[in-house]
This record gives sequence, structure tokens and C-alpha cells, in this order.
Amino acid sequence: MSRFLHTMLRVGDLQRSVDFYTKGFGMTELRRRDVPDGKYTLAFVGYGDEDSNTVIELTYNYGTETYDLGSAFGHLAIGVPDVVAMTEKLRGFGAKVTREPGPVKFGTTIIAFVEDPDGYKIELIQRG
Repeated sequence: MSRFLHTMLRVGDLQRSVDFYTKGFGMTELRRRDVPDGKYTLAFVGYGDEDSNTVIELTYNYGTETYDLGSAFGHLAIGVPDVVAMTEKLRGFGAKVTREPGPVKFGTTIIAFVEDPDGYKIELIQRG
């Protein structure tokens, strides 16, 4: 059986990004692998073990602090119980709020958009 394993994001400060996803979103750092010969470190974060959950792979390439994110990547989407509360929590972690909480255009689902420390967009979607 095939399944979606992870999404990889290149980050400029690995610990800053790990803290953002673990402290801000309540994810767990599942594992970390430093590869000195390749000059990179990987950290995997998520809501459960990789055997049954899709996770985020945060990749830090030694000496690279910023990336041009380009125009092709859209966003990550994370379901949360309270979009307003999560938006405020993430704002406290320095997240840039690019769309304040409110109903999606022409609908009733409550969403918001924030950016992580490297500028990746994350859609917050209210669930249950």
C-alpha cells in the first residue's frame, strides 16, 4: 500500500523551526539526523509516529539562512479546534498572520493563514 510520508521544507535555523512547530502547533520532534559529510541536518516533526502519520521534514543546509520560496509552493494545511486561539498563540511565537481568522469566502468554514519563521504559508482550518 502506498501512502504520503512527509513534506520537506528547507529552513534557515533548524532549532527555531523545530520550536515553532513543536511549541506553537504541539507537534513532537520525532527524530533528528545530522550528516556532516553532506553538510545538512534533518529534523522530523509531526503529530504521531511516522509509521502511520504524515510528518514534516525540516532540512537545514549548513550556512544557508534564507531561501527564495518561489511562486509554485502553495501552503500546508493544519486542522485545529480553535482557529482564533491558535492564530493568537502562533502570533506570540512570532508568526506573521497573513489572513486573520474568519469564514472562507462564500462559505462558513473558519480559516486563517500564518507564515512560519522561514515564510512558508500555513492554513489553519477549524475542525470540530
